[in-house]
Amino acid sequence: MNAGAMGMEAAETAREVGRHRWVEWLARAGYAASGLIHVVIGWIAAQVALGGGGDADQSGALGSLRSAPGGAVLLWVCVVGFVALALWQLVDAVAGADELTDRVKDGAKAVVYAVLGVTAFSFARGGGSDGEQRTDDLTAMVMGMPFGRVLVAAVGVGVLAVGGYHVYKGVSEKFLEDLRTTGGGTSGRAVTWAGRIGYAAKGVALAVVGLLFVVAAWQADPEEAGGMDAALKALSDQPLGTALLLVVAVGLVLYGVYSFARARYARM
Repeated sequence: MNAGAMGMEAAETAREVGRHRWVEWLARAGYAASGLIHVVIGWIAAQVALGGGGDADQSGALGSLRSAPGGAVLLWVCVVGFVALALWQLVDAVAGADELTDRVKDGAKAVVYAVLGVTAFSFARGGGSDGEQRTDDLTAMVMGMPFGRVLVAAVGVGVLAVGGYHVYKGVSEKFLEDLRTTGGGTSGRAVTWAGRIGYAAKGVALAVVGLLFVVAAWQADPEEAGGMDAALKALSDQPLGTALLLVVAVGLVLYGVYSFARARYARM
């Protein structure tokens, strides 16, 4: 058997394993877990807007889940769901779409969900992590490399682009292409509005994250970089910041609601 035939056989095997029915069910649970995380982030962001505290990012959301009734079980469900969704996206990257750009996007999604799975696993085992401190440390390490500031700026521009695409995907309702029919009627309209507002709100938050990385590169100060928590708190410091942050917080909750619908209706 030549190398090409072996490669095709390996790809087919990967497709069969990754497309097993139970993997699909668990991958759908991953979308639901993502929805839960975004609802909690939105809730924390709303509290921050109203003068409260908390870390409005994935680590803060996972920490809040752990302290909630039944939180330990929810965290393990998140771990399994994220890992299954990462596997699903990895199979798409290796043996799914024909276009290179689609394979790259699927691979990037696989990495994102794998990182979420690892982070959730850490919290499920009783550990934890400071998302903002990790971001600062990683940015400082990259800045210490040759052309490090350029790399940090490139990351910022990339995140800005992702944020812009999220806004476009929401406004254009392109996210509906990811779903099977939602049955129309009131439920279909509700899912559409949740996705429209949710994608736009998440896009705004990601765009601010990207801007923070660009500023960090410009000023050669890794502490200027930040993740979702720093981005949302930066919004609150702007004119009309309380209202702006509340709008984004509601949008993140709606993104979570859309993710719950995606868990049921996603095209897999």
